[in-house]
Formats: sequence, C-alpha cells, structure tokens
Amino acid sequence: MGQPKRRLTVAIIGRPNVGKSTLFNRLVGKKLAIVDDTPGVTRDWRAADARLAGVELTVVDTAGLEEAFDQSLEARMRRQTEMAIERADVALFLIDARAGVTPLDRHFAQWLRKQKTPVVLLANKCEGRASQPGLIEAFELGMGEPVPISAEHGEGLADLVDALAPFIPAEEPAGEEEADEVDIPEDGEPAEAEPEQKALQLAIVGRPNVGKSTLLNSLVGEERVLTGPEAGMTRDAIAVEWDWKGQPMRLVDTAGLRRRARVETKLEKLAVADTLRVIRLAHVVVLVLDIDGILDKQDLTIARMVVDEGRGLVIAINKWDAVENKAEALQQLRDRLETSLPQVRGVPTVTISALRRQKLDQLLDAVMETYRLWNRRIPTAQLNRWLQGMMETHPPPLVEGRRLKIRYMTQVKGRPPTFALFSNNPGELPEHYMRYLVNGLREAFELPGVPIRFLLRKASSNPYSED
Repeated sequence: MGQPKRRLTVAIIGRPNVGKSTLFNRLVGKKLAIVDDTPGVTRDWRAADARLAGVELTVVDTAGLEEAFDQSLEARMRRQTEMAIERADVALFLIDARAGVTPLDRHFAQWLRKQKTPVVLLANKCEGRASQPGLIEAFELGMGEPVPISAEHGEGLADLVDALAPFIPAEEPAGEEEADEVDIPEDGEPAEAEPEQKALQLAIVGRPNVGKSTLLNSLVGEERVLTGPEAGMTRDAIAVEWDWKGQPMRLVDTAGLRRRARVETKLEKLAVADTLRVIRLAHVVVLVLDIDGILDKQDLTIARMVVDEGRGLVIAINKWDAVENKAEALQQLRDRLETSLPQVRGVPTVTISALRRQKLDQLLDAVMETYRLWNRRIPTAQLNRWLQGMMETHPPPLVEGRRLKIRYMTQVKGRPPTFALFSNNPGELPEHYMRYLVNGLREAFELPGVPIRFLLRKASSNPYSED
C-alpha cells in the first residue's frame, strides 16, 4: 500500500517586484515563470509541483498585490491573487529586505492577518549586510519572526522548510481498514490497478486579443485567467489541470504571438519564447482565430510552426456569433488552408463563441479525435500493400535512365505518425513524389489534419534482387 501524499499548497504573495517569480522558479527547479525587473510582469497565478527536503509542494506564483478595487487591470490581478490565497494551505508573504518595509507591505500585512489562510513571512534578498535593517523592520509587521532568504541564490530554504513544518499534514500509517479496502475478486488474486491515464497537453495559441484566455475560462468554468480588452494581457504561459469526459487534460493559455518585426521589448520576447516552448511540449494545439482577418499571414505562420513541431492542430474561429455572412467566411478559410497549408490537409475547423460557451464540446471532440490520429499506428503489412498499389498507379520516376525502386516502408513511431521509406537511392526521390505518397497515405488511412513525417533510408543490398 502506498503512503498518503503529504502535499502542501503554498501561495507566494507580496507587492510587485519583490522576487515572487524568482522564488517560484527556485522552488520548482525550473524557469517556468518569466522574471524581469519590470514591476507587474506576473498577472495570472500559476501553479507547479515541487519537492523541498522531502515535502511535496504545490507552489503558486501570484501577481503583485496592489491597492486597487475598481475594474482596472490591477484590480482584476488582485482578485486573481485573492483566489489563489483562498485555495492555499499556507501563504508565503514576501518582502524585499533591501528596500525595507514599505507602507504597501504594512497595508497588506494588516489585510493578511484577517484572512483564514496562515501566513509565513519571508524577507527576500538577504544575501548581504544591506538587508539587515529591512530584516529587523520586518518584525514590525506583527506576523512572527521573518525567515531570511535569497531566492536568487537559493539561500535560507532549510529555514523555510522549518517554518512550513507545522502546516505539513501528518503521515498516516496504513491501517487495517485500508488493507480491507483492497479489491480481491473471486479467483483470489488481487485486482491489478488500472494504469493512470496520462494528461493530454493542450495548448491554446493565436494572435493577441483573439479570445484565448476567455476560451480557457469557459472550458474550465471559472475565471481562472485574466481577460479584458487590453491586448497582450497574458504574459506567462498558464497551465490548468482539468478533466473532460474522463480524459485528464492540461490546458495551457499562452501569450499572443505578434509578427516578429513587431516584437520589440525584452519582456515580450520572453513571453514569445515561453509560448514556443509550450507548443513544443504540447500534444494538440488549438489555434484561435478572430473573425476579423481570418487566417491572415501571422495565423499561417503560427499554424506552420505547430506543424513543423509535429503537433496536432485544431482551428477554432472565435466570436462566430458576430459573423454576418457565415458561408462566405467558411469558404474563405477553406481556400486559404488549401493553398497556404497543404501539408496538413483536413485540419478540423470549429466555429465557436468562447464568451457565450457555444460549440465548446464540438471543439473538444475535434481535439480528442486529432489526439487519437496523432497517436495512430498502422501495421507494416497494411502499409506495404498500400505502397505497392501506389507504385503500380504511379511508378517512381527515372533517374539517369534507371527506375528508382522503393523496397518497403514501416512506421517507426507515432506522435506524430512517422514512417521510414527504404529505397535503392533515397537521395534521388523527388519532392513531388513524396507529396504524392503523403497525400495518398493521409487519404487511405484517414489521417486528416495531423503532420506526417517520412524518413528516407537506403535499403540494405540484396545480391539476389534485380536493380
């Protein structure tokens, strides 16, 4: 019997630019959150698993606390942080010891003392003597003894573990009642545990302000990420664990991708790099389009990027409820796909309204079907029967008066479907014949909308074959 998990959810909070994202990255052991000197980089809260001195943690990075209560961006960020605090077992209140205790620190310390979530006070940037006055000032906040740390240099983490110790769930030994719960069928053998179903990695990408964050919120049924009229709202890629019809999913909302020439600031470059990383790790990517300029040049660039990375692609046309001539808009999209993205013919396209939650089930059905095809494997015998028929219909071309011969093919992997083609002279097989085979394979084995890769290999010499 496995031991119960001793997991603790900790939310890192504090005013802007005190090092919350740096501490988050330090604890999770990866540079997941974008870090920059600009205040207010983090806008949505994000969570990741960590292990610190044997303690399992779910660490939550939050936006900087600001004193705003209207409908401004800052106020909406504050409400997201409040939501993260409510869900946490412990809040880590971070201050900048070098800057000392500020009036904003005092204001939020007073507010935190009224909350139900217990708080551990951390004084960051304590790697030098300049932090000592600020560390002493931190006692004035009335939140107990501050824990001196340096998130950037990884100092003080042992003291942090000690401060978290009172909140760690006790490890319960497996008792008799647990043993009685084991399912033993009639034949006397314990039933095998079903293998845990792996989460489908689903990335939501597109140009800025097309409704990506609204789509994620509508799918999970809560205001999980910030939305609003401001373009470029999302900076960090925000992952949300979710379940749809028994299939675990990991939804990732990403920063909008503008044309490279328009990406100017360092912060925006970091956000774009984060989005590209998410695409590389995804299984299926939903490309969200706006009704204004369906599949423009930048949309095509993103779609090609997804295909080049070998990810499954689904297109969602958002704000469809506002389209007047729907038939004309759909025909325009089909024409653009046919001419500009022929390498993935049959990409599923779903018209949705993220705000009104229209056709979201249909979108997810398309995602699941694309995921199934992306994992598809075809038996070698079927492939070679098909290949023989393709070569009889259209033989390989002549090279220097001699016919190219394709010996056989086999699928070497899925995700995406990848095939090895063995020929007597693979370097001479022309591109147009490869396209002929790819299109025929896609049609014969019903593989619409997923990338197909061919690897050309030289067939081993056979002294009994006729070249």
